[in-house]
Amino acid sequence: MINRSFAAATLSCALVASVAAVIVPGEAEAKSPWMVRGRLIAVLPDEDATVSILGGDVDIDTSIVPELDITYFFDEHWAAELILGVTPHEITHKPSNIDLGSVWLLPPTLTLQYHFQPNDPDFRPYIGAGVNYTLFFGHDDADPVVRKAEFDPSFGFALQAGVDIPIGGNWTLNVDVKKVWINTEATIDTTIPAVVRADVDIDPVIVGVGLGYRW
Repeated sequence: MINRSFAAATLSCALVASVAAVIVPGEAEAKSPWMVRGRLIAVLPDEDATVSILGGDVDIDTSIVPELDITYFFDEHWAAELILGVTPHEITHKPSNIDLGSVWLLPPTLTLQYHFQPNDPDFRPYIGAGVNYTLFFGHDDADPVVRKAEFDPSFGFALQAGVDIPIGGNWTLNVDVKKVWINTEATIDTTIPAVVRADVDIDPVIVGVGLGYRW
């Protein structure tokens, strides 16, 4: 887990540096509207499910992955942020402990932010609210009793709070927390034979730490 987290953190910082290299002109202009951040995030599901036939609930594990976001400032206080990343999760049925497999989530999220102290030299807090659209793909590694699983896309809301802490030049240290509402209808084909359907609320809290660069 430590090696995975270190690799993700390195990739996250590399993403910020790569985007900066592409977008920054020969001479950076003060107060450009563009900002990019790379974060290492922990995705902490707050899951709940209604499962047909089997009953019970599901357990969805925590995932630690890199995240890239791009922010555009309309003025000093208002900005829009597009949050990009993918996250894998292992799903287990409870109390049977049947491994329902792992699945990848692609959850692009767009938030509108208000920055309270955009010119403060030490502490720049912000809040945000927006929408999320989640796609599910790459289901595999399930228990042999599970032939196939399909997950419907999800549309939901997102809330956000964070702070940018200037660390020199155009760079900031960023700490960010989001609550994202994700719901999916899962259809699971089993060898019983039976088709199990589950209404699953994932609703993760996402905690991130990383670096930001504004031109």
